[in-house]
Amino acid sequence: MLPALWVSKTGLSAQDTNLTVISNNLANVSTTGFKRDRAEFQDLLYQIKRQPGAQSTQDSELPSGLQVGTGVRIVGTQKNFSTGSLQTTENPLDMAVNGRGFFQILQPDGTVSYTRDGTFHLNSDGQIVTANGFALEPAVVVPPEAQTFTVGQDGTVSITTAGNPAAQIIGNIQTADFINPAGLQAMGSNLFLETAASGAPQIGTPGLNGFGVVAQQTLENSNVSTVEELVNMITTQRAYEMNSKVISTADQMLSFVTQNL
Repeated sequence: MLPALWVSKTGLSAQDTNLTVISNNLANVSTTGFKRDRAEFQDLLYQIKRQPGAQSTQDSELPSGLQVGTGVRIVGTQKNFSTGSLQTTENPLDMAVNGRGFFQILQPDGTVSYTRDGTFHLNSDGQIVTANGFALEPAVVVPPEAQTFTVGQDGTVSITTAGNPAAQIIGNIQTADFINPAGLQAMGSNLFLETAASGAPQIGTPGLNGFGVVAQQTLENSNVSTVEELVNMITTQRAYEMNSKVISTADQMLSFVTQNL
């Protein structure tokens, strides 16, 4: 009975962590550019009491043996980088990457982070920045005399000024892609950092060589499916209840033994 208590304890712990992952997905259902997480389970070590394939007699062997599991654990979480639905806005500074790629954001310490959140603003110098004031990389500065602001699908940024209807190119937005986006480190604020698992960033022009195009006046919604997460929450709750039932049953068996021996 005691091993059953510890095995069910690992099940409770794993399902608790799984519920935390699900709740974080649901909490970010309205977060621009958010990518949902999925918890990955892994069984723990097995106690090999009879080795499969061992000789039971000189001329015969055990077909399966006796292997007793010791529980389960959450071995990791994986982000799903499928594209969320695109929502049209009226703000010319709103942008989205339709396809593969990330906007590059310069951190205060000089490192580059990456995001799918294209909710951009202008700071006091006219530079395009995130909601936290971090600059878009490569830097794009919009002069105060600009009348219109246009971003092409290939990331070309152009403006027009009063008295000059001809478009003037003031910069080019480049995006980054990774061999393994799921290996990126989530650092909060809708930002990701490069890791050894993600591989080095591949910088390119939007719309070329497999990179997604830039869509202006558009934002990418979270890719969280509320229905799917609610179903996952129900199955997690039932799994938690079953593991709790195992603890209750093992406790009743122990109680019976102690009262009758």
